[in-house]
Amino acid sequence: MEAHLTAMAVLPMGAALWDGLAALAGWILANSWWLALLTAAALIGWEHLQRRLSAAALSRRTYLQLEPTPAFEPDAEQIWRQGMQLVRAAGSGPWWTPRRARSVRVRLRADGKRPLVYRIEAPSTAHPLLKQTPYGPRVEVKQTAPVADKQQAHVVRAVLTLHGEPGSRLREVPLDPDPLQPLIDAVADLNAELGDLAEVCVDLSPAPRWHLAVRRMQAMQRARDQARREAQREARWLTREPAAMGRLLDPSEWHGSPRGQMVMSPRPRQVDREVVLGKLTHSPGLVRVQILVRCASDADGRAQARLARIKAAMDVYAGPSRLAALGWSAGPLRLGPDRRPWLGRFDAQWATAVMRPARGGWAHIDELAGLLKPPTVAARLPLLETEMPTYALGQDLLPQGWYRGADGRERLLATYEDDTLFEVQSGKAGWGKTMRAQVHAVASAHNGRGLAFVDPHGDSFTDVARYLAHEDVIDRVALFDLTVREDEDMLSCWNVLDMTTGQPAHEVTASVVEAFAGALGWEDVTAPRALTILTKAVEALVAVNTQAVGEQLPEVQATIFQVRSLLTDPTFRHLALSALDVEARHWWTRSFPGFPREAVLTVLNPLERLGANPVVRAALGCPAGGYDIRRAMDEGQVLWICPPGTGPTDRLLVSLMVHDFLRAGLSRRDLPEAKRRPFRFYLDELISLDQGSSTVLAEITEQLRKFGCRLHGMTQLMHRLSPSTRSALLQNASCLSTTAGSAEAIAQITSQWPGTVTPRDVAGLERWRHYASFTVAGKRTGPVPIRGPELAEVFGDLARPGQVAALHKRAHANTAAQSLAVLSAVALTQEEAVRSFLTTRTTPTDVHDAGEQYA
Repeated sequence: MEAHLTAMAVLPMGAALWDGLAALAGWILANSWWLALLTAAALIGWEHLQRRLSAAALSRRTYLQLEPTPAFEPDAEQIWRQGMQLVRAAGSGPWWTPRRARSVRVRLRADGKRPLVYRIEAPSTAHPLLKQTPYGPRVEVKQTAPVADKQQAHVVRAVLTLHGEPGSRLREVPLDPDPLQPLIDAVADLNAELGDLAEVCVDLSPAPRWHLAVRRMQAMQRARDQARREAQREARWLTREPAAMGRLLDPSEWHGSPRGQMVMSPRPRQVDREVVLGKLTHSPGLVRVQILVRCASDADGRAQARLARIKAAMDVYAGPSRLAALGWSAGPLRLGPDRRPWLGRFDAQWATAVMRPARGGWAHIDELAGLLKPPTVAARLPLLETEMPTYALGQDLLPQGWYRGADGRERLLATYEDDTLFEVQSGKAGWGKTMRAQVHAVASAHNGRGLAFVDPHGDSFTDVARYLAHEDVIDRVALFDLTVREDEDMLSCWNVLDMTTGQPAHEVTASVVEAFAGALGWEDVTAPRALTILTKAVEALVAVNTQAVGEQLPEVQATIFQVRSLLTDPTFRHLALSALDVEARHWWTRSFPGFPREAVLTVLNPLERLGANPVVRAALGCPAGGYDIRRAMDEGQVLWICPPGTGPTDRLLVSLMVHDFLRAGLSRRDLPEAKRRPFRFYLDELISLDQGSSTVLAEITEQLRKFGCRLHGMTQLMHRLSPSTRSALLQNASCLSTTAGSAEAIAQITSQWPGTVTPRDVAGLERWRHYASFTVAGKRTGPVPIRGPELAEVFGDLARPGQVAALHKRAHANTAAQSLAVLSAVALTQEEAVRSFLTTRTTPTDVHDAGEQYA
């Protein structure tokens, strides 16, 4: 009874509820227009507020440029940390920042002036976080300004999004070769003069939790639905197969089924959550991503072609998921981001980095590793003209070699004169080292610079003569050729003990003695007596020459060949001692007589070998001549030195010259720095110049830079140079190059280019091909493959074959050259001239007493 009463009471209440709902529905229907307008207004107002807030947040950005060193080589952990840092930076804006504005942009930009510039654009509040990068000191982070480009005539756009199952991943791309290499290749031939521009913007935003939860739920639901549909298809198949249905309905068939299994109706397979969700399983490192591409050019068709190449470059990530462009095209008809009505949306995203990723725009940091770092050491970057200029005569440049760009065109690379301090070339004989040096030298001569080219083969001057016989150069050319043969051939002379230029006596003595010691391997341990005797002998003859010059008689100066008379002729020795002070004379009277004959013969043997060559005897045996390396430096002469060969005696002669280079260079300390004209030494066949006990080449490299001197060395085998010379050259080289050769020889150069070029790469080079690295505007560039330049193709317009005879005449005049016959006659009588000069300063009685004393 009580229950019945309760039910009667509930009925009016239910009816009242239904009546209220019906009335509400009627009111809504009656006022639907007003409600729709209010709802639309609220949505429009909310959207307007979101846009205003997004614009305000995105206007406060910081712009950073990441510049890697040539040795930049990150690992996966560093890239992960960088990615997580970018995600945190994206969400570092003010609390009121809408989610669509919580983004960070990685901009990869190429404009024909730089191969690929890597920039990060983030909320300004993230600057303290991003100025320090997990990549360490191998990446420099610089504050920069927003990008501002002029309007190009042709612009194309693309939006790349991830296509595939929600949890599928992009291909895992290895870090070597660099994942950016396809993109670098795609933009390698941009032409700045045509307004070419290509940019790829990767916008990242933290994954919203609620959005991620919805995506997971949708993915799981799709997987369950798929499993259910598969089960239904199997059930329909069983229905269409009577035999199968018979086994299903007949219990006696159950035990006869394969392996004793009962035939059952299909059931949906169990869904594995880890497999279905894939990268969506774990939220750390998961981001929303939108990739925008924009290409522009002032030339029709170039931007479209560039965009197609960039899309192809992104195929490197194609795996279970891939990056594909949104849009549709059929012949000339194309619908996409660069067509209305989608054009405005793209431009807004491009200008502000607002996040509006298309469906499927979810990725994991590991998938995008290749885009979260600048180019690494494993990347092959194109060499653009803005990084290394193209040679043009008259621009104070040195041609280095022909480089083939990404567009297939060759251009002649060049370095600036003031940047090119020291250079080392290594590789096979006949593979282009000397020719490349000759091109250098001719270019430097036409730049108004001074130089000395030491060519032991003697034929290089013939090669360059027609290009130096030019009105701007001919007056500065000087020739010191020791390869002459006939009596009428012109020869210059050089007295290594000449004191007419006023150089300090001890510097001349040290230079000559060190040259002998370096060429002959004399050291304080191995040949102390020979070093002492030679030092005292040279010191005495320099004193004689100082007196002769002081009395205005330079023509009676002693030469290096008077050392023999000084050591073996007591009368001549006594005459020479009159020019010494008391202390120096005491050594000759008290110490010298105690030396054994063998010690004296050790000093005389190399002098006898020098004198055995009539050309060398004539060149070194005259009292004063036109060869003066210090004068050549100060006047900017183009001096060509041709020694007679590379044998042991010839090496002694060249050693005298190279030590004189060092002495003359150091003597420029008496000039203000601004007046020290740059001067280059080109030394071919370094092995013949460098001896195990000599450090002169190392000293030139280490000490003469501040005195305006530069050194270019060529050798076939770097490892045959002395350790001190090799280390100094490699340490200070502005340019390094190598042609093909043995692995051992090549490794000396390629070890300076770690992770870039291997000995195997170089060993297979064809003739005239080199790998080389350069210093341009203080920055190391390369190594790059080049083709060695040739004189005719670089300076063909400067050739003056009809002026070669005039060039030789002027080159001999600049060194006061005379015929070989005349100089030979002077050299043979020079000892008598010195003896006569000394005799006038000594009484006959002293001479007689001296003969008895030293007999």
